[in-house]
Amino acid sequence: MPLGAARSARHLHSTAGLDGKMGSRRLGLVLACCLLLAFACGLVLGRMPRGTQEQPEQEGTREPPMDHAERDEEEHEKYGPRQDEEAPASRCLRCCDPATPVYQAIPVPQINITILKGEKGDRGDRGLQGKYGKTGSVGARGHTGPKGQKGSMGAPGDRCKNHYAAFSVGRKKPLHSNDYYQTVIFDTEFVNLYSHFNMFTGKFYCYVPGIYFFSLNVHTWNQKETYLHIMKNAEEVVILYAQVSDRSIMQSQSLMLELRDQDEVWVRLFKGERENAIFSDEFDTYITFSGYLVKPANEP
Repeated sequence: MPLGAARSARHLHSTAGLDGKMGSRRLGLVLACCLLLAFACGLVLGRMPRGTQEQPEQEGTREPPMDHAERDEEEHEKYGPRQDEEAPASRCLRCCDPATPVYQAIPVPQINITILKGEKGDRGDRGLQGKYGKTGSVGARGHTGPKGQKGSMGAPGDRCKNHYAAFSVGRKKPLHSNDYYQTVIFDTEFVNLYSHFNMFTGKFYCYVPGIYFFSLNVHTWNQKETYLHIMKNAEEVVILYAQVSDRSIMQSQSLMLELRDQDEVWVRLFKGERENAIFSDEFDTYITFSGYLVKPANEP
């Protein structure tokens, strides 16, 4: 083969190879552009409402466009529940449905005010006193408390209302007459209700009028006379008498008296012509004087 022909053949071969490579690259670019165009068209068609996507084939048979109210009613009849069926709790919505926002609304951020606690403020002024409420019901009775200590004696009550009176006193010391009349004083108290018998004066004072019973007991002295009177105020009521004897004996006298308020009953020793005495000692009580109310005057 001549040299010129060989070079021409090589040049043609290289040019054909270069053209083949360039052709394949162009074909790839064309295919890529077609794919991108198809993808873009799909997105555009997906966002367009259905009314614009569906076009009738013939203009003569095309229906007039519906307004928004008719379209909403049609959608409600198509997708809404029937009268005999219960409405579904929830249904899925497509992004391409009408009246559906493309993007969800972003919620407004809320601030928790409780964490924004400031410093404690100053104390305010005292308000006006409110109205008194209604009186509540009486509560249940509480438990019984412990027993308290014994209190002191109270003041004497009304004498006219005391329907009891009683006393019984004694004397442990012997007594000799040293005066013409001598009041017998007692030093031992057995019973003295309401302190109607005065131990210092030796007299019973009537604070409850009525009928009383009195009793006097003494022990005589050997070789000595025993002469006593039971007195009502300044009056000699009864006498207790024992003659002189070698033996000492017990003597008694009793009676009933009707007393008024502030009457006095007491015992006196009478001296007389002979020595008068009554016996007793510190170990035994030989002399007693007692009295009590039998019936108050205000009782029928």
